[in-house]
Amino acid sequence: MSNSFKNILSGLQGDKAIWAIVALLALFSFLPVYSAASNLAYIRGDGNTIRFLIKHGMHLVLGFAMLYGVHKIPYHYFKGLSVIFVPLVILLLVVTLAQGTTVGGANASRWIKIPFVGIGFQTSTFAGVVLMVYVARYLAKIKDTEVTFKETLLPLWAPVALVLALILPANFSTTAIIFTMVIALVFLGGYPLKYLGIIIATGIVALMFFVLLAKAFPGMFPNRVDTWISRVENFANDETNADADYQIEKAKIAIASGGIFGQGPGKSVQKNFLPQSSSDFIYAIIVEEFGLVGAGFLMLCYMLLLFRITVVAHKAETVFAKLIVIGVGLPIVFQALINMAVAVELFPVTGQTLPLVSSGGTSIWMTCLAIGIVLSVSAKRQVTKAKEETEQNPLDILSEAL
Repeated sequence: MSNSFKNILSGLQGDKAIWAIVALLALFSFLPVYSAASNLAYIRGDGNTIRFLIKHGMHLVLGFAMLYGVHKIPYHYFKGLSVIFVPLVILLLVVTLAQGTTVGGANASRWIKIPFVGIGFQTSTFAGVVLMVYVARYLAKIKDTEVTFKETLLPLWAPVALVLALILPANFSTTAIIFTMVIALVFLGGYPLKYLGIIIATGIVALMFFVLLAKAFPGMFPNRVDTWISRVENFANDETNADADYQIEKAKIAIASGGIFGQGPGKSVQKNFLPQSSSDFIYAIIVEEFGLVGAGFLMLCYMLLLFRITVVAHKAETVFAKLIVIGVGLPIVFQALINMAVAVELFPVTGQTLPLVSSGGTSIWMTCLAIGIVLSVSAKRQVTKAKEETEQNPLDILSEAL
């Protein structure tokens, strides 16, 4: 058993700092998830918290297995895979929108059940990763060539618009994040700014049209648009509404109770009152139990992850490699910052989880998938560097040493 484990460790390739950060976040996640699980166990009436911890552990094990497998795939294979998977993603989103299941009595069109295993899967998260790889592929293809807006409409913006349109009715926050990340990626990829302005304006107009359509025909998308509007209004309104701001108020109480060093692991009080304490609002529980020190440590981990992703992108050999690292890596940190901002009321409630820390299989798996792609690029760079060193003239090595 020990030899097998050593073989796995020896097979780890890519940026070792990213491996360490991801492993550290995953190990740390057991503490707040187990603590917050007491609320879930109470709601379900069985008082069994261990099964939530085991479930979270299984999600992480499967996620790291996915990460390990993906990082062994040469990154240039993802070009072709993205073209194949975009139609599949669109099909999954259509199925999800048509017959999505209800989770906790809400958001009935976000999830589908995986056949034969009965596990819920949030297709929009997978769609985001695939779409970013697809956009990176197209941008690398048109690099250093002059393109017109008309030429990019069908191959680039049509798939983006279709995917976002299928996610929007059930999940505005995920749609907004993916759209923002796509805009950031095409900007970094050198897409003409004059065309980019048209895309942003079109996106805003499309969103306004959807809101008006949902208001005119409330039966089409019951409660979703009203929920978005109420969350924004509650965030913008200085007057406190106890019913509307229940989650935020409980989160702020948890954060205020944390102090510098926190109440201690497992000693959160607000986990018993705060909905989604193990997922959307887990950061508030972390601050309550581990204080400002724990909150700062967590933010430092994500900032280090962003730094290492930037380093990998900078050292990448090809334009596609650079863009794919930014495309799949940046949303992880962006989502983490949004989750933290919601907990401290710097942002309206979005329902976004804290990557690798919150409970939830889909979030963990898709984060591991994205990290695996980043490590695949990093691993290729290491192989190339080692080959260059091997082929280097001995006299050159001696001169560099002197």
